[in-house]
Amino acid sequence: MEQLIPTINKLQDVFNTVGREYIQLPQIVVTGTQSSGKSSVLESLVGRDFLPRGTGIVTRRPLILQLIHTDPDSEGGEVEYGKFLHLGDQRFTDFLEIRDEIQRETDRVSGTNKGISSEPISLKIFSPHVLNLTLVDTPGITKVPIGDQPADIEKQMRELVLSYTKNPNCLILAVSPANQDLATSEALKLAKYVDSQGNRTLCVCTKLDLMDRGTDAMDALMGRVVPVKLGIIGVVNRSQHDINSNKPIQTAIKDEMLFFQRKYPSLVGKCGTIYLARVLNKLLIHHIKECLPELKTRINVMIAQYQTVLATYGEPVDEKGPQLLQTITKFASTYCDTIEGTAKDIQTAELCGGARICYIFHETFGRTLSSVDPLEGLSTTDILTAIRNATGPRPALFVPEIAFELLVKRQIQRLQDPSVRCVELVYDELQRIIQHCGRHIRDLNRFVKLHDKIVEVVTALLRTRLQPTNQMVEHLISIELAYINTNHPDFIGGATVVSDWMQRETNQRRRNRQHVGEGKAGGEKDKDKKSLVKPDSAVTSSGFWLFGGRGGRKDDSAAVAESEAEEDKDYDAPMMKSSSVDTPVERGWSFVNHTDVPLAGAQDLTSKQKMEVELIGVHFVVDCFVASKITFTLLEGLIKSYFQIVKKNIQDSVPKAVMHFLVNHVKQKIQSELVGALYKEAEFDVLLEESEQIAARRNEAAEMLAALRKASQVVSEVRDLQLY
Repeated sequence: MEQLIPTINKLQDVFNTVGREYIQLPQIVVTGTQSSGKSSVLESLVGRDFLPRGTGIVTRRPLILQLIHTDPDSEGGEVEYGKFLHLGDQRFTDFLEIRDEIQRETDRVSGTNKGISSEPISLKIFSPHVLNLTLVDTPGITKVPIGDQPADIEKQMRELVLSYTKNPNCLILAVSPANQDLATSEALKLAKYVDSQGNRTLCVCTKLDLMDRGTDAMDALMGRVVPVKLGIIGVVNRSQHDINSNKPIQTAIKDEMLFFQRKYPSLVGKCGTIYLARVLNKLLIHHIKECLPELKTRINVMIAQYQTVLATYGEPVDEKGPQLLQTITKFASTYCDTIEGTAKDIQTAELCGGARICYIFHETFGRTLSSVDPLEGLSTTDILTAIRNATGPRPALFVPEIAFELLVKRQIQRLQDPSVRCVELVYDELQRIIQHCGRHIRDLNRFVKLHDKIVEVVTALLRTRLQPTNQMVEHLISIELAYINTNHPDFIGGATVVSDWMQRETNQRRRNRQHVGEGKAGGEKDKDKKSLVKPDSAVTSSGFWLFGGRGGRKDDSAAVAESEAEEDKDYDAPMMKSSSVDTPVERGWSFVNHTDVPLAGAQDLTSKQKMEVELIGVHFVVDCFVASKITFTLLEGLIKSYFQIVKKNIQDSVPKAVMHFLVNHVKQKIQSELVGALYKEAEFDVLLEESEQIAARRNEAAEMLAALRKASQVVSEVRDLQLY
C-alpha cells in the first residue's frame, strides 16, 4: 500500500514537466482563511521550518508538497533534503534555503507587493521522519485587497482554491481556528460547495490553546457543531513567540501531547499532529486505491487521443521533393473525387462538389428557365404594332413572318442572363471545392505557403476557363437566334392555334347567346348559331389567317345583300347590345379607328358619300377588330410554341457546355497545372516551410504523449500490487 503514494508522486512529476494538469491525480488540498494556521500544520507534518513566515498573506502561490519517506538504514537515507521541480536535481539540505527559494520564486512570478498567482511551486522533501503524502498548500482566503492585489481578490482567491478542490480525486483538508465559531468557517463552506456529501473532507481545528478561559472545543471536535464525515482533528501549533525563539518542532509536538492530556484527555488518541499525519496517510492511500483503475483507463485513452493528434501534424519533412509531389497529387485527386462524389469525407450538413453542381443545373437553372414567361414584356400593342410595321403600306393577308421572328428573337434573348448566371454559380462552387479540399488535407494545414500557392494556381486555371465557357453559352443563344426553324416537329403551327382559338370563341359565343335568349319574353328558342368567322374571312390551307374588310366587297345580287343584312343583324345584335359581351375597347384590344384617319379628297365628298364612307368605316373597324384579335392570338400561340422549343434546347445544352468547357477541363488539367507551376526545386524550402503554430503544437503533443507513456509505465509498476 505504501507504494501507492510514491507512484502518485511520480505521476505528479511527469505531468508537471508538461506544464499543465492533464490528469486529475489524487492529492490532499489544504484550504483555510488567511492566518488560520495552514503553514504551521504543514511544517508540523514535515517536522522542519521551511515555509515563509510573516504577518498578513504569506502564501501567495500554490505549493505542491510531496513528502517522501526514506529508509534510515539505507545509504544516505538518514539525510533530510528538499528538491524543487524548477531547479532539477539540485538538493537543499538547509531548510532555511528552501524557505528563501520559495520566497524568491514567489516574488519572481507574483511580485513583491502581496500579489498572487495560480502557477504552482513543486517541492519534494525526502526524510525518514515523514509519511508519504502529497499535499497542496493554497493561499489563504482573503476578502480585502492590499498592496498590488486586484479589487476582486476575494473572487480570484475563491476560484484558485476551487480549481484544486473541484478535482473529484482530491481530499480536502479544511483548516479552521478553534477560537472562531466553526459554523462560520470559510474553509468548510468552500469544501461543502464542491463536496456536498462530505465524502472527501477532513477538518483540522487549530489554535486550541488560544481559546478563552472557561471555553473548550469539545463539542466542535466531537462533531456536534458541524458534522464532518471524515472527522475533525484538533492540533496545537507553535505560537509566534515560539517561532521567533526557534523552538524545535519536535519539542512543540511533545508540548502538544501534554496539552491534550491536560485539556482533552478523552481525545488524546484522536488529536495531535502525529495522529493527523497517520490519518492523512491512510485516507490518501485508500483514496488512491479507489482512483487508480480509473486513472489507468484515463491515461490509456489520452495516449490514443494524442497519438491521433500527433499524426494529424505529421512528421518533420526530410525529403521535400517527394513530399511536395505527394501533397499535390493528393489535392488533385481529392478535388476530382469531390466533384465525382467519391471523396472519403462526405458532407452531411450541406451539398458540396458534384452534388451541388447537379443541384445548380436541375434545380436552380431549371426552375429559373421554367419561371420565364414566353410573353413577358410583350403587350398587345407591341404585337399588333410589330404586325403592322412588318406589312408596311399593304394590308395584311397573312401573319407576317418578319413580325413573328422579330418578337420570338426578342424573347429568346432573355434566356441569356439565366444561362450566364448558371456558369457563374458552377464557377463559384468549383472555387468552394478548393477551400473544402484544403481543410481536409492534413499537409496543407502544415504548409501554409503551399496551401496559398495551390489556391492561387487552381483559381487561375478556373479563371482561364470562365471566359470560354461564357462565350460558348452566349454562342448557344446566338445559334438559336441565327435561324428560326418553323418546320420543327414540335412546332404546333398556325392552323392548330386558330382552331383552338375558334373553338374557345364558339363556346363563349354559345354561352353569351344562351344568356341573351333566357332574357327574351315568351321563351323563344335561340336562333341557329353562326360561326364567328364570317364568309368574307377564311383560313388558308397553310394555317395562316386570311382576312379582308367588309368595305372592300362588291356583290351585284340584292337578295344576297338582304340575306347578309339579316345575318348581320342577328350577328351584330348580341355583340353590340348584350351587356354580357365586352366591346373591343373593354376587352383591351387596341386597334386603329380608320374613321379618324384623314382621307385624301375628303373635303370634296358629298354628305351622302361621307355617310357611306362612315358606314363603310364602321363595318371595316368591326372586321378589323376581329381580324386583329385572331392575328394576335395566332402570333401569341406561335411565340409560345417556339419559345418552349428553344427553352428545352437551352436547358439541355447549357449544362453540357459548362461540364465540357469548365468542369471536365479543370479535372483533366489540375494535376499537370499544379506540377508545372509548383514542382520547382528552388521553391521546395519556401513551399514546405511549416507554420510556427503547427510546429509548436506538434512539439507540445509529442511532449504530452511522452509524458503519458511514462505515466502508463509508472502505473504499470503497481499492476501486480494487491490493492484489495
